[in-house]
Amino acid sequence: MTKTGHFVTLEGIDGAGKTVQSKLLAERLKAEGIPLVVTREPGGGSGGGPIRDLLTGELTGTYSNETEILLFTADRRNHLDSLIGPALAEGKLVICDRFVDSTRIYQGLGRPQLRRLIDRLHQAVIGLEPDMTFIVDLPVEVAVKRIRTRSGSDRRFEQFGKEISALRDGFRRLADEFPNRCRIVDGTMPPEHLAEELYRMTGSLIS
Repeated sequence: MTKTGHFVTLEGIDGAGKTVQSKLLAERLKAEGIPLVVTREPGGGSGGGPIRDLLTGELTGTYSNETEILLFTADRRNHLDSLIGPALAEGKLVICDRFVDSTRIYQGLGRPQLRRLIDRLHQAVIGLEPDMTFIVDLPVEVAVKRIRTRSGSDRRFEQFGKEISALRDGFRRLADEFPNRCRIVDGTMPPEHLAEELYRMTGSLIS
């Protein structure tokens, strides 16, 4: 893939505010005439809806860990082929709500053999890491409160309850594992203040 654009991802536990921040960041950059695409995983690519339904709908929890990893990877390859790759080749900025780091944490946390499988598949089938990843971090009790007060959220990322603290720690450790691209940001900040911080850091990447 010929890549001339930039790839930014937002990660973190459910309730962190990634979706809101990706939209605010895109609005600010679009206003400045920056060509960009905003997307999400799973299901961000053309025809990706059915795979998203499998991973977040009524069948959630019925697949083995290995099957889920394969489904996420297939969805990600479709996403790369149909949207992310072409946008990057055109020199656009791609902002994505969740990417492979979510699979590394949700499917691979505490399971070294599965984490190795995720990384091998990603290298062989995807071969792309973000240029910058914002890990939106906040206390578990705040995240749980946000999840409980909103409607229509995906079941897939609401069922972890007792594990959410471990998931938060896992995302934070990613910043140590990938220090060149990962930035931990404070998800308890007022949304407009956090948006300004993300805008500043993204600007340093694309300038």
